[in-house]
Amino acid sequence: MFEISHRFDMPVSEGAEAFWGLDGDVRNRMGLSYSVSDRLRLGVLRSNFQDNIELNAKFVPISGGPDALPLKVGVMGGVAWNTNISPTEGSTENEMQAYAQLILNALVGDRVALGVVPSYLHNRRIRDFDEDGTLSIGLNSQVFLTSSMSFLAEWIIVEEALDAQTTTAVGATNHDVGSFGLEFTTRGHVFKLMLTNQSRMNPTQILAGAPYAFEPDEWRPGFNITRILPF
Repeated sequence: MFEISHRFDMPVSEGAEAFWGLDGDVRNRMGLSYSVSDRLRLGVLRSNFQDNIELNAKFVPISGGPDALPLKVGVMGGVAWNTNISPTEGSTENEMQAYAQLILNALVGDRVALGVVPSYLHNRRIRDFDEDGTLSIGLNSQVFLTSSMSFLAEWIIVEEALDAQTTTAVGATNHDVGSFGLEFTTRGHVFKLMLTNQSRMNPTQILAGAPYAFEPDEWRPGFNITRILPF
């Protein structure tokens, strides 16, 4: 599966003069993953924010359940290196981070999907000498409007919500992460168009918290595009 995603650093509240945020700087992510089996997938991601490079794996041990409430249970983890950090006291080149997630998803009826994703992030503040960790809980939902279009929403509650990777002072207030938008499925691609208060994309960046409050004036546009490449 190939992915290319963008998050725009300028909010939509800038209006027509900034083309509702699309004229601003862009955070880009590219990813490639390979399904070793129906249950195991291996992947690599790269974000241009601090040149974050990640190796990850996802395993789905449970998939099924009753017809009225199909369930999927998965575990995912990854290791990331930040290869372009602005030199500050406490930071070192190629500083490593890691994360682990438990993924719980259920389909309620034919049109509503719900998910809970408890996560642990190691070394969230890469500008510190201390390698601390943080817990978060992701809540997500998807409402299928048609067979090819759905509404999606996500909220990530971050423990203590402290500054993780911004240029502000360590300890400055950070924020939970919120996103909402539409998903379109075509014969070859899946498109996600969204508004969010998080302009970063790789898991070790997202799970640390957002640099902006989840308020309309701070919503940034973004999109994900994925495609399955058959062999």
